[in-house]
Amino acid sequence: MSFRTKLGAPSKVRSPYAAASLLTPQQLLRAFRFMQASRRIDDREILLKRQNKIYFQVSGAGHEAIEVAAAMAMRPGYDWFYPYYRDRGLALALGITAEEMFLQAVGAGSDRQSGGRQMPSHWSSPELHIVTGSSPTGSQFVQAVGCAHAARYVNPSSDEVTLVCTGEGATSEGEFWEAINAACLEKLPLIFLVEDNGFAISTPVEVQTPGGNISQVLSGMPHLMRLEVDGSDFLSAYEAMTQAVAYCRSGHGPALVHAHVTRPYSHSLSDDEKSYKSPSERLEEAQRDPIALFASYLVAEHLIDEAGLKTLLAEIDQEIIQAADQALLAAPPEKGSALRFLYSDKIDPTSNQFEREPEANGQPRTMVDSINQTLHEEMEKNPLMVVFGEDVADCSREENLAEVKGKGGVFKTTLGLQSRFGSKRCFNTPIAEAAIVGRATGMATRGMKPVVEIQFFDYIWPAMMQIRDEMANIRWRSHNGFSCPVVIRVPIGGYLTGGAIYHSQCGEVVFTHIPGLRVVMPSNAVDACGLLRTAIRSDDPVLFLEHKKLYREPSNRNPHPGLDFTIPFGKARIVKAGADLTIVTYGALVQKSLLAAQQLEIRTGKTIEILDLRTLQPYDWQAISNSVKKTNRVLIAHEDTLSFGYGAEIAARIADELFEHLDAPVRRVAALDTWVGYNPELESEILPQVEDLVATAEKLLSW
Repeated sequence: MSFRTKLGAPSKVRSPYAAASLLTPQQLLRAFRFMQASRRIDDREILLKRQNKIYFQVSGAGHEAIEVAAAMAMRPGYDWFYPYYRDRGLALALGITAEEMFLQAVGAGSDRQSGGRQMPSHWSSPELHIVTGSSPTGSQFVQAVGCAHAARYVNPSSDEVTLVCTGEGATSEGEFWEAINAACLEKLPLIFLVEDNGFAISTPVEVQTPGGNISQVLSGMPHLMRLEVDGSDFLSAYEAMTQAVAYCRSGHGPALVHAHVTRPYSHSLSDDEKSYKSPSERLEEAQRDPIALFASYLVAEHLIDEAGLKTLLAEIDQEIIQAADQALLAAPPEKGSALRFLYSDKIDPTSNQFEREPEANGQPRTMVDSINQTLHEEMEKNPLMVVFGEDVADCSREENLAEVKGKGGVFKTTLGLQSRFGSKRCFNTPIAEAAIVGRATGMATRGMKPVVEIQFFDYIWPAMMQIRDEMANIRWRSHNGFSCPVVIRVPIGGYLTGGAIYHSQCGEVVFTHIPGLRVVMPSNAVDACGLLRTAIRSDDPVLFLEHKKLYREPSNRNPHPGLDFTIPFGKARIVKAGADLTIVTYGALVQKSLLAAQQLEIRTGKTIEILDLRTLQPYDWQAISNSVKKTNRVLIAHEDTLSFGYGAEIAARIADELFEHLDAPVRRVAALDTWVGYNPELESEILPQVEDLVATAEKLLSW
């Protein structure tokens, strides 16, 4: 079979015996041991699942040759690895033991990979540089881009390579194409290993990929070396992997290894391949079994005889049985540990450590200027902090920087960062939100501090998989093995007129519902500075929401509060003290609540207390409780829609825990349950206004 190089021209594979000459007899026998152990672990797990001693099983059968070859061509603990759920052979050959695999299968508390939190075959090892895997197909690609990119910052003199693995089905995912695009643009040392067994569950490859061949589809990608190989042949697989690794180590760019393998077992135990694979297809797969082929080669080359092979197989079987039996004795996760490692155990952004008094300096600044200055200061302080996203740089064509003013983001929040810190630390990305967040995730797992921007909140949804199913649970699912302290900055909200459906929406409640994610939304310049600095210095992922209407409002300007000014998360600000009604709010509704309070106090003679939550996850329940106990009436106001909105949680908790302190019902003011319209009058009808706050508050005060 021929390899296709980065230029698309076929080059002949050297004889498999050339690959064999690179390995000693002992290495070849060791490779076979890993392959056989992988298969026998699958078989033992299948048995345990049928005995109801484990709860899920998915096998790597048929993939063993290319996986072990990949591991032997690379360096565990030096290179980095993003395996997928069929990569048992890879994980074994890198150093994860059979017993560790069975501990994960039984969900043991002593499982070092996840502490009983992940399904089996979700490999993780900080020591071996195996980054915690997840179940969504294809989400690992863009994280691997970030990991490979991070090497240029954390270890610029190294020649490390990142490997990301997948089945052929996941190459249909958008993240695959976003990752290929980014890897080629940056010429990253990243190997995409496609283990093509011909079926994505029951869907054959020709239904997934035009022409049924992903390496042919990628023929036009510059800097991408393409190698197509029989992944059932260990020697050919090793030859391909050594070529790919050498290409990436030399700095030429990324490589694609397209390995044709088999899947002799069903997709998982909940699937029956006989219902969609014909007998002839299954027979053909059986004839290409990588373990049988490699065993025959070893015997034919007199590296082992039949008796020795039989003895070796028996030894492996015994080792696997013992490992499984030992794991079955392990205790489950200890009771009360479910919330452990949801957030960082090293830095607590809600603590008094982040309580600083402002040291006012200079003239009042807008919120957008305060954010920009804080980014400058934190980049100066932390050389591993990078800022990237769509249009955040001053000018990607560096030769023009001296002649142009610079873009610096559509709202100018990142203006001057590229000019001051260089294109390596502030740069534009392709328009691909999943890739922006995924790359940041990969960088953060390497110890960097990515501060990325999604240009408008309304366009954050392509990144939702990366935020919810990856970034927010990396620490928890790896049992504190990995962390992901990314900051995602997002302009949000309406009241600017003309924004309509795709430039004026809120929706923060969707994100406050995600465990492990901090959500912040300042209402003024000094809070924007203090909260952003806390976000950057924390060890958790943070969604930092910046209301567009507030960027340049005269009412929320403040002098710069100092280089080390921070505000703890989960601490509300009493904007205005009062005795008769509490308004709990945040974002653009803070100023509207102040205006409403002025009218109410003139009309009624009663006083209004206004709480600005500032952080939405966590929120300051103690401040809410204290205020409601004082005023006995409460109104919750937010710009997001009313039904199932953010205020519903607070209202429910007040009714549950503070009922005896209430003299009136808990009321909410929020947007109508629809989209924001383009016409200014329509927008005003949809979004909450001062008069809405006044009308609802008057009813509560008269109750």
